[in-house]
Amino acid sequence: MAKTTKTKAAPKTKKPVAVKAAPQKKAVTSVKVTVKGNKTTVSVTPQQKSPAALKVKTPEISAAKVTAPDVVLEKKTEKLDFVAGDFVVYPAHGVGQVEGVEVQTIAGMSITLYTICFEKDRMRLKLPVTKVKASGLRKLSSKDRLKDALATLQGRSQVRRIMWSRRAQEYEAKINSGDPVSIAEVLRDLKKAGDQGEQSYSERQIYQAALARLAREVAAIEKIDEKKAAEKLEAVLSNVA
Repeated sequence: MAKTTKTKAAPKTKKPVAVKAAPQKKAVTSVKVTVKGNKTTVSVTPQQKSPAALKVKTPEISAAKVTAPDVVLEKKTEKLDFVAGDFVVYPAHGVGQVEGVEVQTIAGMSITLYTICFEKDRMRLKLPVTKVKASGLRKLSSKDRLKDALATLQGRSQVRRIMWSRRAQEYEAKINSGDPVSIAEVLRDLKKAGDQGEQSYSERQIYQAALARLAREVAAIEKIDEKKAAEKLEAVLSNVA
């Protein structure tokens, strides 16, 4: 018997699956049917777009039309403690005279300044009005304060037993404080020390600086010559006046 051979059937290929596109959404329309007698009327009206899809045009606002309300800035008037011609005391330089008040623009800011002349030192100082308190600038001492300074000159010496270099620093600090009583203490202590022996060069230098500083204020207060004021102070120191 003849052998029969089986042939393998070809593999079935899968038919492509047709993908249906999603139907596009059509604009929904409204249909209106009107029957009038034997006559029928059909009207089709497309649906309007939703309010969200509508573009709302906002009116353009011109920048030129928008104006900020007028703001009026009140400039604070700075209080002036001194005027031109006043004698003042600046701690580091002593008695000076106010030449005037001026306004300068620094870094875009208007600053009011006192112009102070120290004729003895041939120096001019410009001090902002706002810095007067911090700098220690003050008016001339009152007559009562001057009496206290003269009484101090006649008082007992209070020399501290420390190295001269340290004591010299303390004396200079008292002179630069601008306080007449503190300056009088320097004169008193150095004068008493001089009576007990010869003063050193540095002691004489500090003594003269203190005498000149206090004499200028006494001269300005009593309206006398600075030389006469110095003689008066030394007379008090010597218990002659």
